[in-house]
Formats: sequence, structure tokens, C-alpha cells
Amino acid sequence: MSLRLGDIAPNFKANTTLGEIDFYEYLGDSWGVLFSHPADFTPVCTTELGKTALLKDEFAKRDVKVLALSVDPLDKHKSWIGDINETQHCDVTFPIIADEDKTVANLYGMIHPNASETFTVRSLFIIGPDKKVKLTITYPASTGRNFHEVLRVIDSLQLTAKYSVATPADWKDGEDVIVTAAVPTADIPERFPKGHKIIKPYLRTTPQPNK
Repeated sequence: MSLRLGDIAPNFKANTTLGEIDFYEYLGDSWGVLFSHPADFTPVCTTELGKTALLKDEFAKRDVKVLALSVDPLDKHKSWIGDINETQHCDVTFPIIADEDKTVANLYGMIHPNASETFTVRSLFIIGPDKKVKLTITYPASTGRNFHEVLRVIDSLQLTAKYSVATPADWKDGEDVIVTAAVPTADIPERFPKGHKIIKPYLRTTPQPNK
């Protein structure tokens, strides 16, 4: 059965381009992004890992640790990093897991047999400091991921973990948010002193509380 939101992300030990890691120890108290790519030396994957490397500072300021994975061997990963750095003008410093026996891929349901019986699809998991799965996204092999969307979702997840708010469609960091139904309207002024709007009884907005 595939992992669902709120499930505990399985721990594992794996060989990576930065040495052997224990997943939980690597994450510590940080957030994590674990994502798979179908194969090394493929064009879409090259751009994805390059984009992730270029966004290193954005992930770091959100206290997010990134790990990539494919079922190719470690020596192939290390050779491929040279191509990624050269063509994407970046420096890949995050670990890439060599999951040759598909242990991690199977733990996380990254192989979809009707798409490919041997290669992982483009699965992405956001994992909270409590080691629970907060978000899953799955793309087909032919479509590269939008990593700015991944950052946007992390902003929402981290905000809504601290405040009784939700984020509306197309929300970006700094924009107004929605007060959840758990907060009575009478309590909004005290809980959210920046002000609020009542659009409908069930749709109340307030400026982002941590800005």
C-alpha cells in the first residue's frame, strides 16, 4: 500500500553520494524532501537535480533537507553529478541515494508497474520534523517537477502547522490567509490582531500572521 498523508515516513539506511546515511538521523529535527527520478544521465532528471541545487539557499532558510533517489548504482550517480553541475551551472551538494535493490523505492511506493516495472516514477514526499508525510506529488517520467511549487507548499505547511489558518488557491508567502473553521468569529480579533475580513461566515481572511 502506498504512503498516505499523516503516515509515518519509513526510516531506512542507504548508500548515497555523501556516504551511508540513516534517514531519520540525516533529517534530525528538520523538514525533508525525498524525491525519485527514473534514471541517471536522462535529460529531465538532469534539469530537476540542477534546479534543486540552485535552490539550495531557499531550502536551507526553510530548514529543509533534500535527498534524491534512483535505482542506479553509486558510481553512476557520482559520474552524473559532473554533467549536472556542468550543464545546469550549479553545485550538487545534497545526497543522491543509490537504491539498486529498490528497498527505499518499494518502502515509499515509487515504482508504478503500469508505468515501468523497473524504474521509479517522479515521486516527491515532504516530511515534517515529526517524521510524518505531509505531502505527496507524483509526476510521470516525461514531465519535470515545479520546484517553486514545492517551496510554496513548504511555506504553507510550515505556516499552517503553527497557526489556525489555511492557504487559498495560488497563495504565495506574504499574502492573506484563511482563518480555519476551528476559530470562532468572535475570537478572531484576539487570535489575529492584524485584522480580518468576513467574506462569508465560512470564509474569513486575515493577513499572514508571521509577517
